[in-house]
Amino acid sequence: MTEFRSYAADFHIHSKYSGATSSQMDVSTIAAQARLKGLTFVGTGDVFHPAWFRSLKEELVEVAAGTYEHRRYGTKFILTVEVEDQNRVHHVIILPSFSTAESVREELARYSKDIDRDGRAHIELSAQEIADIVTAHDCLIGPSHAFTPWTSVYKEFDSLKECYGDRLGAVSFIELGLSADTDMADRIAELADLTFLSNSDAHSPWPDKLGREFNRLGLAEPTYAEVIKAIRREDGRRVLLNVGFDPRLGKYHVTACSRCFKQFTMEEAVGLKWRCDDCRGWIKKGVMDRVNELADYPEPRHPSHRPEYLRIAPLAEVIGLATGEDPHSPGVKAEWEKLVMSFGDEISVLVDVVPELLLEVTSPRIVEVIKSFRTGTLRVIPGGGGRYGHLELGTEVARRLPPKPQRKLTEFGT
Repeated sequence: MTEFRSYAADFHIHSKYSGATSSQMDVSTIAAQARLKGLTFVGTGDVFHPAWFRSLKEELVEVAAGTYEHRRYGTKFILTVEVEDQNRVHHVIILPSFSTAESVREELARYSKDIDRDGRAHIELSAQEIADIVTAHDCLIGPSHAFTPWTSVYKEFDSLKECYGDRLGAVSFIELGLSADTDMADRIAELADLTFLSNSDAHSPWPDKLGREFNRLGLAEPTYAEVIKAIRREDGRRVLLNVGFDPRLGKYHVTACSRCFKQFTMEEAVGLKWRCDDCRGWIKKGVMDRVNELADYPEPRHPSHRPEYLRIAPLAEVIGLATGEDPHSPGVKAEWEKLVMSFGDEISVLVDVVPELLLEVTSPRIVEVIKSFRTGTLRVIPGGGGRYGHLELGTEVARRLPPKPQRKLTEFGT
């Protein structure tokens, strides 16, 4: 009988060769930070970009077919890329080898003016045409951040069929993105047979971005072949857990004014012709209202193969919420390092380590907030109109928290 183990994977990131990314998104830094995060697999992103392609080939060694490992840090990489089609829909492509990446790139380059310049190339083809090309090379394809109100399949189309046409059968997965979770997506009937992936779309390598959303995969061994089986749900391999943000924290979860952020129901927005009655700013339709438009069911209907979705936040933000400090402050950084050094990586602290062991290392306040994330008992003030949502400690959580030590007057600034 095959024995399966759990591995964490984040398949969608970007290199320093994509727009608006950190200059530190290099191979070595990503590999090192992935270990601290607790990721076994990281998607390379941007594999069509010539300079990034060269860096990947220089710094990674193939340890199994399609499985590339960093020479120093041991992090495993899967070749991936995101492209934008002629309708401004983004797609994640998973590729089996460097030679395949070269071949697919050569074909797509005929339809792109920026494939040599931008890690996320713009391809003047439809989704159906792109799917035709990549699947002919044994690649996987699926829509990126399917619900984001900008460059996504459900922004431009009312169904996957409208987007991918006769090549819908080539779609192996959808990426939920930061804007949606399983409960939202499983209200749409056409998604029932697809695997859901949770990826970070990271533009910087630090643990508050890299792996901020990830997948737990049940595999016999950590290889590309096993990953593909898990995405396709073959031979018992599968996604065991989707882990990501609470979508209510997104900038466009509810319908709201893009200037003053006043929130509206859909009926109110339509009645106002999408102009705010307070400041006359434009009202932006929220992702939740878009899902309501697309939904076939009033409540989610999870198929039997669908794993749990666990809502978390980066550990630094968890510590900051518990202590009242800025997540980037020296105190939070010191606490983060103590926890990660004690338990090996950030994911273990957030998801796995039992509270009793956490209490041996950190404060009861921090442990209570970690527990409240795991049990979903934090209060969320939803975002909208371009402003992020935020978290508050629910009454029950706050009641359980031990008081902070009283500060001396000399600790306060003047």
